[in-house]
Amino acid sequence: FHLSYTDKERYENEERPEVQKQMLFDMAKKLPVYTRTGSGAVRFCDRCHLIKPDRCHHCSVCAMVNNCIGFSNYKFFLQFLAYSVLYCLYIATTVFSYFIKYWRGELPSVRSKFHVLFLLFVACMFFVSLVILFGYHCWLVSRNKTTLEAFCTPVFTSGPEKNGFNLGFIKNIQQVFGDNKKFWLIPIGSSPGDGHSFPMRCMNESQNPLLANEEPWEENEDDNRDY
Repeated sequence: FHLSYTDKERYENEERPEVQKQMLFDMAKKLPVYTRTGSGAVRFCDRCHLIKPDRCHHCSVCAMVNNCIGFSNYKFFLQFLAYSVLYCLYIATTVFSYFIKYWRGELPSVRSKFHVLFLLFVACMFFVSLVILFGYHCWLVSRNKTTLEAFCTPVFTSGPEKNGFNLGFIKNIQQVFGDNKKFWLIPIGSSPGDGHSFPMRCMNESQNPLLANEEPWEENEDDNRDY
C-alpha cells in the first residue's frame, strides 16, 4: 500500500486534484482495495503517504484505554468492557448490603460510611456507562461495522452500501472472535485475517446467489433502498 519513491514524487509534485485522483486510481489497480471516498476517489492517507486498505483509518487514541482500537486489539477491547461490567456489578452487589446497614444506621464508623457510599456510587456509575458502551459495540459486531462505518456509510466501487461487510450474525461474530468458540472469552488473539483485507457481502453474493435474498427485504422496508 506504500507508494514507490517515484510515484510519491509524482503525486506530491502534481498540483491538479483530478490528476492526483487518477494517479491513485492507477496505483491501486493491483491492490485489494474496494472502498472509495464519498467522491469516488481512492482513499489515501496524507500523513502516512500510503493508499488506505479497506476499513482502515489513521490511528486515533481511545481515551479509555490510552491506545488505538483496531483490528489487532478489538477483541481484547470488547473483553475489557465485558469484564469491567461484571466487576462493577460484583462490587455493587457486594457493597449494597452494607449500604442498607448504613441507611438503617447500623454502621457506627464515619469512615466506613464514606467508603460504602463511594464504592456503591462509583460502581453503579461505571456499570451504567460501560453497559451502554458495551451494548453499542455488541450491536456493531453483530452488524460487522466499525464505529466510523456506523456513522458514515462505506462507499464501494459500485457505490454506497451500509451492509457491505455484513456476512450474517454468526459470521460477523467470527470475524472478531474467530471460529473456535472456546477462545471467545479468553484474551488470546483469534481474530481471522490480516487487518488489510476483509470478506465482503457482495463477493459472497456473487459466489452464493441464495445469500442475496437473505436480508435485503428487511432493509427495503426500513429505508426503501433498492438492491
